[in-house]
Formats: sequence, C-alpha cells, structure tokens
Amino acid sequence: MYIQELEPVADSLGLSALVATLPLVIVLVLLGGVRMKAHLAGLIGLAAAALVAWLAYGMPVGQTLSSAAQGAVFGLFPILWIVVNALWVYRMTVRTRHFDILRRSFGRLSDDPRIQALVVAFCFGALLEALAGFGAPVAICSVMLVALGFDPVRAAVVALVANTAPVAFGAMGTPVVTLAQVTGLPLDSVASVVGRQTPLLALVVPLVLVFLVDGRRGLRETWIPAVACGFAFAVAQFVASNYISAQLADIGAALAGAGALMAVPQARKPAAEPVRAAVLTGVRSEDLDEEDPRAEVLRAYSPYALIVVIFSIAQIPVVKDQLAKATRTFDWPFLNVVNADGDPVGGNVFTWPIVSTGGTLVLLAGVCTAVVLGVHARVAVREWAATVHELRFAILTVTSVLALAYVMNLSGQAATIGHFVAAAGAGLAFLSPVLGWFGVAVSGSDTSANALFGALQVTAARESGLSPELLAAANSSGGVLGKMISPQNLTIACAAVGLAGREGDLLRKVLPWSLGLLLVMCLIVVGQSSPVLEWMLP
Repeated sequence: MYIQELEPVADSLGLSALVATLPLVIVLVLLGGVRMKAHLAGLIGLAAAALVAWLAYGMPVGQTLSSAAQGAVFGLFPILWIVVNALWVYRMTVRTRHFDILRRSFGRLSDDPRIQALVVAFCFGALLEALAGFGAPVAICSVMLVALGFDPVRAAVVALVANTAPVAFGAMGTPVVTLAQVTGLPLDSVASVVGRQTPLLALVVPLVLVFLVDGRRGLRETWIPAVACGFAFAVAQFVASNYISAQLADIGAALAGAGALMAVPQARKPAAEPVRAAVLTGVRSEDLDEEDPRAEVLRAYSPYALIVVIFSIAQIPVVKDQLAKATRTFDWPFLNVVNADGDPVGGNVFTWPIVSTGGTLVLLAGVCTAVVLGVHARVAVREWAATVHELRFAILTVTSVLALAYVMNLSGQAATIGHFVAAAGAGLAFLSPVLGWFGVAVSGSDTSANALFGALQVTAARESGLSPELLAAANSSGGVLGKMISPQNLTIACAAVGLAGREGDLLRKVLPWSLGLLLVMCLIVVGQSSPVLEWMLP
C-alpha cells in the first residue's frame, strides 16, 4: 500500500508544491522556450513526474509505472477513441469530396473572411465540440479555414482560440457530468453555475476572433455580427444548461449562434477587396465558386446530422441504461493507493465504458456515414488505419501527458499543488479557475482536470466558507481557457494545417489570449463569490 503525503519535502507545503510543479514547468518550457516537439516534451515531462514521485514522494517504482500505464490507457480510451473516430468521419468526407461541398456551402454564406472565421471556427467548431470534442474541432476547423484561403498559422490560432466557450459542455456534457460524479454535487446544480460563467466568455470570444483575423479594422467593421453571434450563443447555452439539458447545451448554442449571425445584414455584405487581400494570404481552393446539387449538399451535411441523431437517441433514458450495461469496472493491477486520510483513491479502480462512450457512438455514426456517402467497407477500414497513422505523434503526446497527469495525481503531487492553492484563503475564489486552467493545460481535457481537482475544489470551498458549486464550476470554466495551450491540442492543430514541429510558435501566439481570458474568468468568479455578482448564482 502506498500512502500519499502532502508535505514530503522538508515537511513544507510550499517547498513540496514547488517540487511537484517541476514536471509541468519542464513541459511548458520545452514547448514554448526550447521549441521541442510536443511528444518529446511530454515524454520528458513524464520522466520528470516519475522521478519526483519516486525520489520526493517515495512512491514505489512498480506503482509509479502502473499509474503511468493507467494514464496512457485513459488517453487512448476514451479520449483518443473519440478523436480518431471523429477524424475518420472527416477523412471519409474528404475522400468522397463531400467535405469540399460542405466547405463551399460555408463559403457561400459569406465571402468575408472575418465572418467565415465566426461561422467555421466558432459556430461549426462549437457543434463539433458538442458532438466529439477532444481536439476534433481544432483539427477540422483549421483545415476548413486553410481551404478558404487563410494562412495556416492564422487558421490554427483562430481555431484554437475559438475552442473555449463550448468546452465545458463538450462531448455531450462529459466534463460537467464528470465534475458532478467526482464532487458528489447534483449535475443540475453544477451545470447551472457553469452555464452562468462560460456564456460570458461567448460574448467576448467572437470579438477576439475578428480581431485575430483583421485587427482593429475587423473589430470596427464586423463587431455587430460578432456581438449578435456571441449573444445568441450565450443565451442558448445559459438556457439549455439551466433549464433543459447540460448534454445538449452546446448543440443549441452552436445552432443559435449561426442563426443569429446569418440574420444580421452586415454578415451578408461582400467583403472589400483590400480586406480579402490582407487577410487571405494563404492558397484559396479554386473550386469555391462551383455549384453543387442540393442532394449532394444534404449528403455533405449528413455525417454531422447522423452524429446529432445518434447522440440524441443515446440520451434517451431507456437506451442510455442499456448502453451502460456494457460498462466494465475492475481493479487496476499493481496499484494500491490511499490518500493522507487512509481512504482508497479512485485510481485503484478503472471503468471502461465500452459502448456508452462518445467514441463508440461516433464510430457508429462513421459506419452510417460510410453507407450514406457510398464508401466501400475496405476503403473505410483503410481510411481508419490512415487516421491512426496520421495522428501517431498526437497519440504519443496525449498518452504521455495523460500518463504524466496520472502519476502526479496518484503520487500526491497534484494534491500538494491543490492544497497549496487552497491555502490562499480569501484569494481562493480568484485562484480556483487557475487550478482548472492548469489541469487542462497539462492534460488537454476539461474532463481530466475536473476529475483531478474537482473534489479538492469542493473541500477547499467548504473549509473557506465559499459555495462548493461555485468553485467546482470555476474549475471547469477556468479549465476551458487552458485548452488552447495544451500540448495535444497544439499538436493536433499543427498536424492539421501542415505545421508539424511548430507547436512552440503557436503556443507563443495563443498564450497571451489564454492568460487574458483567464483573468476575466477569475474576476467573474471573484464577483460571484461576493455581493457584487452573487445575484448571478442560482
């Protein structure tokens, strides 16, 4: 049995927290400073976490390796299981040229690249986040923007920054569902508070996107469509998360945002040629003006419609219960960890949701897509294998970083950092989103960060006299802003637009926006913890 210690270094929480952060600091420095490839930085960070667990925390080598193995398995399933199958669907649409039809359809909505960024990266990206999440929106939206003529770097940055507001309710609400499970708080309570935080980001992000595309001129000329899109998205996400269903919040928000955007007359005005010349510095696809039969346009949209239908059916209580019966739970081998109070930690047990997980549902949608698009079974299998090969370095990055996160969690490093932050007392409300941001920056998953720090946030809230629901929600809402700087998201973005090995360049471009929006979220949570914005809470 391994017993976690919170203060293994000189019996000091501060020194222990300093040592515990070393693996995370190493990864970020290697990415942003040394410009090392993400999968190599992840492996070095994993080695550092294992050494800290062994030398500083006294975790047996066998249990350290077992912890890393469990993290790697979790990275493969369910996270990469969703990403691979979602990108497989995308590859089939590319092979049958239906992706070109979809891209032309989006291109016909507006020829203004600033509006195209809102349609593709913000609205369509939010729909992809709602259905699949875990990197798929960044990959697919980046490719679409490049095809529309965006410079690859700008396309990747826009897609990364856009992938914020919908993340907490992504993959059919997986992050908030996980948060409710690990904290013991009612799902409706947690989702309602998150739904009163992230919609405020939705008001800001579209304005940031048009600024990224065209600077101050973009803000001056397209702020009205951006505000309309963000406001409709925010209202729909708030209403759905508070009064309808957390699982459907992003789907409704994405559709509402797109509808509002297209309803604004300014969004349909042709862009001035100087704007297009300045913004579209990449190679624009020559077939954007080609007309497509209506039947083919419907087939181009069918993969995403199939995903919506299949996920919606899976949420029906009777169907959901039947799918859950296939879930397997078993003790993870060579792992016996208890926390400082002597209670077994959740990592000792591994849950494998074989059928009910999002990746399996996307796989089913992919099979249906192959039928609808007329893809032969042999070709579909070949495309699936090609997807795995294309993502091989991203797979290595994700598994190594998740292994790092699990070693830190099970050895007690994460708990040490969390307790150090919780000791902030009155400043806890400000630092609470930072903890979630930190977790997502490392793991690349709001779900993982919620599992890592959710229970700690609730414990710290109760000790400090703050609302447990508020700090639990702040963990998830702050976490969404770490998504754009996570190594695996940076890797996926680079792979999608042909910038392999330039993750560090993207990190330096998106980090200021991540930190700036994080500050906004911290101030929101501080306000909600005080009489200033307390009226916003349910």
